[in-house]
Amino acid sequence: MPSMPADHRPRVLSGAQPTADSYHLGNYFGAFKQWVALQDDFEAFYFIPDLHAITVDYDPGLLRERTYIAAAQLLAAGVDPERSALFAQSHVPEHAQLAWVLSGITGFGEAGRMTQFKDKSAKGGSDSASVGLFTYPILMAADILIYQADRVPVGEDQRQHVELTRNLAQRFNHRFGETFTVPEAHIVKATAKIYDLQDPTSKMSGSAASHAGVVDLTDTRKQAAKKIRSAMTDSGSEVHFDVVDKPGISNLLSIYSALTDRPIAEIEKEFAGQQYGHFKVALGDLVADFVGAFGDRTRELLDDRAELDRVLARGADKAREVASVTLDLVYDRSGFVRPAAR
Repeated sequence: MPSMPADHRPRVLSGAQPTADSYHLGNYFGAFKQWVALQDDFEAFYFIPDLHAITVDYDPGLLRERTYIAAAQLLAAGVDPERSALFAQSHVPEHAQLAWVLSGITGFGEAGRMTQFKDKSAKGGSDSASVGLFTYPILMAADILIYQADRVPVGEDQRQHVELTRNLAQRFNHRFGETFTVPEAHIVKATAKIYDLQDPTSKMSGSAASHAGVVDLTDTRKQAAKKIRSAMTDSGSEVHFDVVDKPGISNLLSIYSALTDRPIAEIEKEFAGQQYGHFKVALGDLVADFVGAFGDRTRELLDDRAELDRVLARGADKAREVASVTLDLVYDRSGFVRPAAR
């Protein structure tokens, strides 16, 4: 493995796809808030996986616009380009180059067992699924290994991808000599799990059939408050956390707690004896203020595309400083003849 300076901080790597017109409240509390906190203790690499986005049908114009929106929203969330590398995946060609090398040591059956491929290909039929979708996990492994990342912040549903990454790193190291850091999944136990407002048994998702249960980070204050007031609740009227019998109100309590950094028990006590309606109005105001301010900052950033381009370019330069060293080592260990100096 490349030698690290004595003062090297452990590295963390994560990304969020630009496949919707906005990230949502679940993305913020489930991932971005933790990304921002990790900047204090880790050398952070955060990227917009535009190469992954083309493994399914897509519109080029929308992809370009959504990439800018993603960059603006990550900055609005608190990703600091002075402390982290924020970049578009396609700006760092080493990702795709390493993915091709890793594809040579990945078994066909191994790739076919990945849950994400099985789920996505089942929707449209395996015959219509792209080869890119099939090899998606290998590119994801390359995303991680190219930076010699120590930790990968992921949800439980992504743990399988980290396990494949670990297997490929160990396999390459065994066959060709110590090359890659074997990463660990960084599962943040305190992460707030935010569910759909209309179906509180399903995670909040940008791909939900109805957007009524999804609070986008670009919603207006009025839209956000209305979605909270219209959220599905449960029988009874007590504001009490019980995910089994009261999933609707429990979801709203989780959102309230995440927004205020207050324990759920304290919030239950504050609203003891009050009806659901009173609680939803109070929460609606909180969400409206948060989303409104977030949207204002996002639009301000989007108004200066040249500055967003500069931020992404600086991030790509930082990323390539690390990625190019790893790729050179991989190519040497793989037996490729290196180009002679000119």
